[in-house]
This record gives sequence, structure tokens and C-alpha cells, in this order.
Amino acid sequence: MNTKADAYLGDYQGEKAVWLKAGRYEAALLPEIGGNLIAFRDTENGYAILREPASDEMDAFKANPGVHGIPVLFPPNRFEDGKFPWNGRVLQLPVNETDRGNHLHGFLYTAAWNVDQVGVNGEESYAVISITVTEDHPIYRHLPFSFTFQLRYTLHPTLGLAQHVLIRNLGDEPLPCLLAFHTAINAPFVPGSSADDYKVKLTIGDRWAMTERMLPTGSFQALAPEEEQLRDNGVYPYFASMDNHYTAKPQGGRNRMELTDARAGIKLVYDAGTAYKQWMIWNNGGEVGFFCPEPQMNLVNAPNVDLPAEEIGLISLAKGELFEETSRLYLLSND
Repeated sequence: MNTKADAYLGDYQGEKAVWLKAGRYEAALLPEIGGNLIAFRDTENGYAILREPASDEMDAFKANPGVHGIPVLFPPNRFEDGKFPWNGRVLQLPVNETDRGNHLHGFLYTAAWNVDQVGVNGEESYAVISITVTEDHPIYRHLPFSFTFQLRYTLHPTLGLAQHVLIRNLGDEPLPCLLAFHTAINAPFVPGSSADDYKVKLTIGDRWAMTERMLPTGSFQALAPEEEQLRDNGVYPYFASMDNHYTAKPQGGRNRMELTDARAGIKLVYDAGTAYKQWMIWNNGGEVGFFCPEPQMNLVNAPNVDLPAEEIGLISLAKGELFEETSRLYLLSND
């Protein structure tokens, strides 16, 4: 087995990139475009696991980098009228989803991040990037908190791609620690397979009822039969148009997505940490090609929802406190 590892600064379609290699795997990270882990590939088998922009799509990707790779959403998803009540005041976030009158997806997925470390440790390659927001950072104008957010990605020839998140509150007041990843997965990702060869399983619990503005009502709705299959044994990823929001309910102590290619006998596992109390799943209107299983800490619009903070993932960090969590993407063979 090839276990050679490498890590270096390079280029991805004209953009500064950190490249990681380990055995049959390679990954590319774009620090200047939201810290987006834009590529995760199995080069021996020709698998492109994440949705990547084509060469003629780079301008559109840079204008809206939310549906390729693994974008960082902080704070994630929608906030009604852009309002964000926090610690006795109401912050006004920009309304960037104008048709629904919401703020959408926060500020980190379009920001420039710093490259802190790039290296190799035995069979593994790794990269550490970070962004620090203080009073002189442009993000502070909309999100007036001082904090640092660090991402460490590690690539291993048999263990796949690991993601480690570390957030520290640098300020005096409580920091809203609301986080998600808008992970875009190709289905199919195996050459020669079709979407009909695929089933996705997700550790969902209850489905939140949503308004026309895609904001939660605070109550649940019954799962459709296909959603029960999604939870239990797997379902075709494009059975319907999905922009669905669920509580997470770990199975066997693990909070994860499994995407199985029955023809190739391959399973992709996305093992998210249990700190992500919600799952979002979006499949681009049911159009075959890619879908987004999104691990999310908090309920959509959580600061504006009158439910217990622990139940809806309304988490804060006191001065100096840390939050950390890990996730992993890896392949299993049914052989």
C-alpha cells in the first residue's frame, strides 16, 4: 500500500491552495476563500468525493462559495430579518437572502483565513488554518465579538480526512458559538456508477416544521416514509426536493451520514461529532449530481426561538473558553 504523505502550498484553478496527500488520498484547502476544503479525492480509483467547481465556474464559486467543498458557516443558516438577540442586545446582521428577508450563513465562508501550519507527521499530512476577529477586523462590524477560529485538517492513507475545530473566546462578553458545515457530496462519486446506485442514511431524529421563509415554527412534523428510510436503512438521495431540518439522533453513539454505492460496493462515511445537535439536508431541488448533509450545532434562527437553549443548541463561550469538535470522512469497502 502506498502510504507516502506530502503537504505543500500550491495552486487550485488559479487560487492559493494547501495540498495534502496521503497514500491514495489527496485534498485541497482554499485559505483565501473561506477556508474551504474544496477537494477530497481518491486518486487511485478516480473518486471526487466533494463537489468541486469546474474551471469555468471559479468566478461563480468565488461570488457564492456555499455549495462546493466544505464551507464554514458561523453563525449558520437563517436569522429572521437579520436580527440576532444576544446578551441583552439585538445585533442586526445584513439581510442577504432578500427573497425571504433573512440573514444567511454568517461571515466566515467568504473571508480570508491565515495558513498557520502545513506539514507531514509519519503517514499523515496536515494543515492548520485560522481566522482571528477583533475590533479592527471587517467581520467585527457585523459580529462584534473577539474570537479565534482554528481548523486543522489531517489526511491519512487508511483513515481518510479528519477535521478538528477549535474556537476560543478572546473577548469579555459571552461569544455565540453557533456553527455548521455546508458539506457538498457528489452522488455519484464513483466513475461508471449512476445516482440510482446510491442510498444515503442519516442519523436524524425529528423533522422541524418550517414557515414559508424556511424558519422553524418550534414544532415538529411527521416523517414521510422516505425520511424513515433515510433514518433506518437508506434512501435514494434525490427522492424529492429536500431543504429539510432535523434534530440529530445518534445511532450506536455516532452521529453520521452513510452514502452507499451498491454497484461499486463502496460506502462513504461522514462521522460528525455529537456536538452537532441538528442535521440539515439540501439536495439542490432534487437535481441529480450532489447533495449537502450539513452537521449543525444549533436550530435555524435559534436566538429568536422561544425554546430551551440546550434543546436548540444555543451555545455560548465565556471569556477565554474553548469549543472543539472533530469530524471525519472516510471510505469503506463491502469486500
